[in-house]
Amino acid sequence: MEILAQFIDVILHVDKYLAALLAQYGTWIYAILFLIVFCETGLVVTPFLPGDSLLFVAGALAATSGGAFQIEIVIAVLLSAAILGDNTNYWIGRWAGRRILAWGETSRYFNRKAFDLTHDYYEKHGGKTMLVARFMPFVRTFAPFVAGVGNMSYPRYFAFDLAGAILWVFSLCLAGYWFGNISWVKSNLSLIIFGTIGLSLLPLFLAWLRHRLAPRTS
Repeated sequence: MEILAQFIDVILHVDKYLAALLAQYGTWIYAILFLIVFCETGLVVTPFLPGDSLLFVAGALAATSGGAFQIEIVIAVLLSAAILGDNTNYWIGRWAGRRILAWGETSRYFNRKAFDLTHDYYEKHGGKTMLVARFMPFVRTFAPFVAGVGNMSYPRYFAFDLAGAILWVFSLCLAGYWFGNISWVKSNLSLIIFGTIGLSLLPLFLAWLRHRLAPRTS
């Protein structure tokens, strides 16, 4: 049981053990990072895996590894994992959505209006949702699935998802690479990540505020 508890602790807090994993597994660390980010973004049952902090710490480790852990490969691996994970999640949602629709034709419990509203919302605002969701733990995991269930058009989904993945991976990995080994940054990592999330939510809040303050027309 103790070994199992240690294993779970490493998986849930892999960002804290990243340097030790690099020393133990060498280049296999890239595969470990790929698997964790793929699962965090691609499977709705694993939203608890580290995301933002993992990217930041990976960038910081690349800056001090003396070439054993290269930032270019880190970014390429994590970007691939994020894109493939999200798209897997989207198509799982799309598959589930078709079956929900088929089941709804014969079920009195299915709310077709709510389903259609979800589809309309993602057609109108899905792009902004995917961009903002990238920087929001848990929401990042569920947004692609909901987009698939809501039948958001795939070309539109992929374009915004790709942009969000590039922004997410590059910004956090490079921030870690440039600033992650400063003592103040190390001791305030959680605060910095929450600040990043807050900044990403600011445009959405301003849009909501404009909508609330807009004059009503009768």
